[in-house]
Amino acid sequence: MYDAHIHLDQYPDVDRSIAQWQEAGVKGVVAVSTNLRSSYDTLLLKQKYPDFITAAIGFHPEEALPSVQDVTEWKSLLLKERSLISAIGEVGLPYYSAFSGGLPSYLPFLEDMMMLANAYELPIILHAVHLGAPIALDLLQKHGVKSAHFHWLKASSAVVKQIVAAGYYVSVTPEVCYRERDQLLAKIVPLSQLLVETDGPWPFDGPFKNRPTSPILLKESILTLSRLLRKPIYEVESYVASNVRELFFCK
Repeated sequence: MYDAHIHLDQYPDVDRSIAQWQEAGVKGVVAVSTNLRSSYDTLLLKQKYPDFITAAIGFHPEEALPSVQDVTEWKSLLLKERSLISAIGEVGLPYYSAFSGGLPSYLPFLEDMMMLANAYELPIILHAVHLGAPIALDLLQKHGVKSAHFHWLKASSAVVKQIVAAGYYVSVTPEVCYRERDQLLAKIVPLSQLLVETDGPWPFDGPFKNRPTSPILLKESILTLSRLLRKPIYEVESYVASNVRELFFCK
């Protein structure tokens, strides 16, 4: 099992957590970042667990736009530590938060991140939901970005089909076990472009209420996908694992 999107730096006892996850059969995680400090922390964890962690650095769009100074330092970090970095993320467009200037103020920054993804030949991990999804898709195509992951996508079936047709990856969270919206999305995305993630430590409801979020929950996501897609469990496991390796160059 590979968790395609987790905020590893937000876990209080990473060493103990990773040991438990590995014992449960988790092969690796894609650790994303939310700001400059988080990017540093993610890369420190990558150095400690090079074979388990795939590192992504970025600025979460549900936070205020970073300062010029932070972006400049972050770009220096990207250049200096390129060998440790497998993706830019997470970045994208705000939907749940209200900032001065609103969504339009984030567009130049997202385009800058996409151009960097091209320059460094890195995939980009996107937080782009609802109205932001088609906008992000248009920008990806405008800049010719080849590899992208729409994490925890929430969009109309028409937009999901466009994202899939463009060759990008889409992930589902444990919500796929109990939300019809996510189950319908999972049926649209080909197995060859589907990823599973937790977005941990974000908490979930349904059967996961009051349970700590960890990559161990992916077992139940994969079981649900097997039933929904009428595919053997081993086939779903094989696809979602190989998709992570293909997108992020995991070994």
